[in-house]
Amino acid sequence: MPELHALIAGASRGLGLGLAREFLAREWHVIATVRGENPPPDMEELSAAYPRQLMVEPLDVVVDDEIVELRERLSDRRLDLLFINAGIAHGADERLAATSAREFAHVMLTNAYGPMRTIEALNDLVRPDGVIAVMSSGLGSIANNRTGTWEVYRASKAALNMLMRNFAARDTSRTLLVIAPGWVRTDMGGPNATLDVDTSTRGIADVITARRGTPGLAFLNYKGETVPW
Repeated sequence: MPELHALIAGASRGLGLGLAREFLAREWHVIATVRGENPPPDMEELSAAYPRQLMVEPLDVVVDDEIVELRERLSDRRLDLLFINAGIAHGADERLAATSAREFAHVMLTNAYGPMRTIEALNDLVRPDGVIAVMSSGLGSIANNRTGTWEVYRASKAALNMLMRNFAARDTSRTLLVIAPGWVRTDMGGPNATLDVDTSTRGIADVITARRGTPGLAFLNYKGETVPW
């Protein structure tokens, strides 16, 4: 069986770390990116457990120079999966009226601009039958928004979804996925969320495996169900 290679951007903790762990357990080779030069303890433990499968690289998706430098370091690599996981929010009660222009721009840069800039820089490393995916959210669905709340976060994820549709209009041959991971017990999701990280990331990995080699863009949740745009 040929080796499979994934790059998971934003793997310091939470869902990104969980995805790295899940694909390593499935015997993939994983390049995991973290912000800063020093990996957090959880990533160091993962590196010790999978020394031959895991490579850790520094990357902040909102710093253009770091994206360019990563692309240069990986110029001879070929990927079966490029997964961009990035997301910040200020809580369910965030309102646009109470959000400064600086805060709004920071969320948009982190949640939409940075992920897509990273995809634009790295997508040529992905094999023709590979997968390019982003971590979106069910809150990014315009059709499903009947309650409001999370106003800036929703807007950023809807922007990410639209940018992926723009990318899909140019890249019609590879598998492109916008993933809603569910409400997960992470720092962002909080302790009352309905899913643990392992359940969500196991489902996401299953979705990626099932869709790999199927051209076109889909907005799916961790169960493989279609999410309305």
